[in-house]
Amino acid sequence: MATLHPLIALGVLASTAATDAVFVLFNAAVARRRRVRAANWSGLWYLLSAFAVISYTQNAWYVLFAAAGSWLGAFGAITWLGHDDGGPAAASMLERAAGAGKSPSA
Repeated sequence: MATLHPLIALGVLASTAATDAVFVLFNAAVARRRRVRAANWSGLWYLLSAFAVISYTQNAWYVLFAAAGSWLGAFGAITWLGHDDGGPAAASMLERAAGAGKSPSA
């Protein structure tokens, strides 16, 4: 079994958390049709993922740290963007698009 290095494990966790946070922000920019922001987030997404991928291809145990970082990054980004876990789900983009151009009912 390969040796785990705590600093590399922490680096994998942090880089994967950042990667997933950037992925969420990329998707938010795409949903808002912000081309430059989406392109910037996309480039950063790939740069951040390189460290984690290189690390866990050398030692499969680092995948656990990558998974934890992924969860933390997505959770943190959604928290930062604002969330609505308590009420009914917001209308999806498809539902909003289907209603586009219709006058509101009284």
